[in-house]
Amino acid sequence: MLDIYFLGTSSGIPSVYRGMPCIALRWQGEVILWDVGECCQRALMKHKVGYGSIRNIFISHLHLDHFLGIYGLIETLRMTTHIDSLNVFAPSRFKELLINKWPFIKLKRLRESTLLRGKDFTISAFKVKHVKGSYGFVFKQDDKIKFYKEKARKLGLKGKMFREIQEKGSLNINGRVVELKDISYVKKGIKIVYSGDTAFSQNLVRHAKNADLLIHEATFDESLEEEARETNHSTVKDAALAASKANVKHLVLTHISGRYKDDDSLYLAQAEKYFKGKITVAYDGLKITLR
Repeated sequence: MLDIYFLGTSSGIPSVYRGMPCIALRWQGEVILWDVGECCQRALMKHKVGYGSIRNIFISHLHLDHFLGIYGLIETLRMTTHIDSLNVFAPSRFKELLINKWPFIKLKRLRESTLLRGKDFTISAFKVKHVKGSYGFVFKQDDKIKFYKEKARKLGLKGKMFREIQEKGSLNINGRVVELKDISYVKKGIKIVYSGDTAFSQNLVRHAKNADLLIHEATFDESLEEEARETNHSTVKDAALAASKANVKHLVLTHISGRYKDDDSLYLAQAEKYFKGKITVAYDGLKITLR
């Protein structure tokens, strides 16, 4: 079970309705952060996410609204937990910006590859179209082999044989060769993708292919397409087209300009013209659970 918490959903500056960008993933008791906007540690407390298990932080790019909260969070972790290691994945220039250089902080440079290998998941990064050194992220749970148990048992599989046939691909059972592919199927692991800040990006579409959830910035509604192009941000239309081309199941729109209040109707109406899957306009405190 993967819980995704939207702790800050504004763009540029906070508003009465929205805080600065921050997304928390909670997977098997561990909390992972994608971007750490200002006052993110307060948002973690307010929405009962907890911060004691944070060991990995990913900063999509070096605009202040996406990382300014890390300084306070580091001090909160230092003063209230027994943290001995904190991985911070960020563009290379972040090493010049880090002011609290405690020995438990391990800086790791963002690059377009797999960055973190967990027990049963990976997090990778891919380049997007914003400023130099801008990335999006993919969380991918490992695929799992599942058995048609009744069929397998009728063919004589039991106990340790299930593990053995996974390792070998086939087994000789009572003089009959049983193939793994004939008694099993692959259950795809959860896949979620975060765009960071970006204009429409074919690279994002490629990496988001068939995702369960695409979290895409939508700073502007489609009437402000020119402003979006000038700043390398996305409109609602851009985000919805990316979701449609990538064939994702669920699109969440975030990084929303303060000019838009708490009425989702405009964003939903525009997105529904280009994407026929599930659409959610993010708000601070939104929690989505995937199983």
